[in-house]
Amino acid sequence: MSRTVLDFAGWSPPALSLWVAAWASLIGLLAATHLAWVLTKGNFKGKWLLESVVMLPLVLPPTVLGYYLLLFLGRRGIGPWVEQVFDFRFVFAWPGAVVAAAVTALPLIVQTVRVSLAEVDLELETAARVDGCSEWQLFWLISLPLSWRGILAGWLLGFLRAIGDFGATLMVAGNIPGRTQTMAIAIYDAVQANEIARANGMALILSAGVFGLLFIVLRLSQRGEAQRPKPSSPQ
Repeated sequence: MSRTVLDFAGWSPPALSLWVAAWASLIGLLAATHLAWVLTKGNFKGKWLLESVVMLPLVLPPTVLGYYLLLFLGRRGIGPWVEQVFDFRFVFAWPGAVVAAAVTALPLIVQTVRVSLAEVDLELETAARVDGCSEWQLFWLISLPLSWRGILAGWLLGFLRAIGDFGATLMVAGNIPGRTQTMAIAIYDAVQANEIARANGMALILSAGVFGLLFIVLRLSQRGEAQRPKPSSPQ
């Protein structure tokens, strides 16, 4: 893959934000769905450690998280190997912004998907195992279809978290107009330059988009709760 393909220039902050958030939420969803399945259905030693690592980006200061990612993806980490083998880089390029946004969004997606997977009827899963269904088939053919609302809500929450990321993205990808300057970073840049009108416009666009997607997430959650079977009252 050519570096010229990955290191494009001239993108506006809204377009770059959508591009980064789309990739970050997709990568985060793929990783989070499998992690949520392991944490929900698995029973193994060190489960608490895995759960702690998954939730760590939620509690670490963004600059600290970004610093760790910078070390891992930079010259002291896997950066030289990735650049040599795949001919692109993470640091000060949009792939680094994608990784930073995906890592920050991962805990939210995991928790949302995990709740949805935990609500799958255990009797249905037991019946599927009795019929010879493997754990892999159970995951793909039963748990995922029944949890689609939670998975979709998790993806949307991950997208919202990724599109608004600032600290970790700035540490890893930097602030390069047309290359790594997302809307959150562009708003900060405008405020620093005392361009309040430009900052207000971008903040309004970002807030309106986030509110619209958040409304969809809440509606999905409400519909999921409405269709959940109610426990029968004692006679």
